[in-house]
Amino acid sequence: MKVSEILKVKGNILYTVQPETSLIEAINIMSEKDIGSLVVIKSGAMVGLLSFREVMKAVHAHQGSVGNGTVGEHMATDILTITPDTDVNEIRRVMLLKHARYVPVLEDGVLLGVMSFYDVAKAVFEAQGFENKMLKAYIRDWPSETEE
Repeated sequence: MKVSEILKVKGNILYTVQPETSLIEAINIMSEKDIGSLVVIKSGAMVGLLSFREVMKAVHAHQGSVGNGTVGEHMATDILTITPDTDVNEIRRVMLLKHARYVPVLEDGVLLGVMSFYDVAKAVFEAQGFENKMLKAYIRDWPSETEE
């Protein structure tokens, strides 16, 4: 299964902010939309990613408060990315290896979406469920052998 297949099912809604966006505004967007990350865009290009990990680091740095900072001050800039042709097993391996919960999907520099660990787990679970159902149907319809 490829990322492009997961994106078709997931849909193409994408939430972005600019580096100048206040951190509190970004947190409000994440909370209202029930999402765990925002892609940070500047001049049409992805420059960072803000996830709850960066938000928690900001809260820790400000001793329990968000502070008056901007997304650009707190976003992650060393971001793992994938393409629509990336295989789901490769995504799982890399996300686990890099401790990445969110991975932007880029094709020729164009942002197509964000794969979350949840998206990958759901796709694998559904694929395994389908495969399991097909195997059970195959076993149930197994031709009986006649004794001679």
